[in-house]
Amino acid sequence: MSHKTSKFNRETTSMIKAIEFRLHRYIFKPSLVGVVSTLICIPLFINFGLWQYNKAQKKITIQAVYNHAEINGALQFPISTNQPRDIDVEDWKYKKVTVTGVYDTQYQFLLDNQVEADRVGFHIITPLKIEKTNQYVLVNRGWILGNDTHTNLPIFNTPVGLQTVVGQIWVPSKKIFSLEAKTITADQNKNEAWKFVWQYMNIDDYQHRVPFSVSDMAIKLDPASQAGGFVRNWQVAAERITTHMGYAYQWFGFALATLLIFIYMSFSKIRPEENADLNAK
Repeated sequence: MSHKTSKFNRETTSMIKAIEFRLHRYIFKPSLVGVVSTLICIPLFINFGLWQYNKAQKKITIQAVYNHAEINGALQFPISTNQPRDIDVEDWKYKKVTVTGVYDTQYQFLLDNQVEADRVGFHIITPLKIEKTNQYVLVNRGWILGNDTHTNLPIFNTPVGLQTVVGQIWVPSKKIFSLEAKTITADQNKNEAWKFVWQYMNIDDYQHRVPFSVSDMAIKLDPASQAGGFVRNWQVAAERITTHMGYAYQWFGFALATLLIFIYMSFSKIRPEENADLNAK
């Protein structure tokens, strides 16, 4: 083992010496620690920078969808034909839509631990039965403040009758939202009381819990909509684009700084006695 280690050290030292060169009164002579550190740090910093840059690009794409919706108005919410892949969810993400229907309060719920202006409350999620169909879509009607005692739930109203909902397509993330640690089946749901406060949300679990067909897409109610909304300060993609780009430039700057520090630390001024030895060689 010690023989292999010694051989590796000799080969590494030889490689480093191979890149040594003289520049006027200075010599470029990097250390082993400097080379290893630079080779690790620069790719790592560049990778972090690209990660932030790609996040910014995704939000730029989302912002373009926002802008397109504002110019062209709301699209009609797509109705499923119950055929496999009849609606491509990815194509509808973040688009502005409109749909008419009636709220069903029996299967609405409060999404817990939602923060607005540093205050903790709930999002009200209400299913809407789409007019002239048997299909439903979940509508996030906005944020309401919770009571001082968490078990004392807030009281709120839900409008009755036909409602015209305008809002933005919202596809709940399956990585973040989940009703429970495991999926609830339709048979299990028959023996379970309806859960009014949820800590997390998973559209698949919701579909198993209710006795009707629910779209894979939900709607965040537009701030200007009059369809029974509450506080709706939805985050806009543009608010984070500058932040992600700033982080990206910061990581790229770290990579450049690492390279410059490595070059600076690897150069040293040749002393007279060293200069004589080098000339002799």
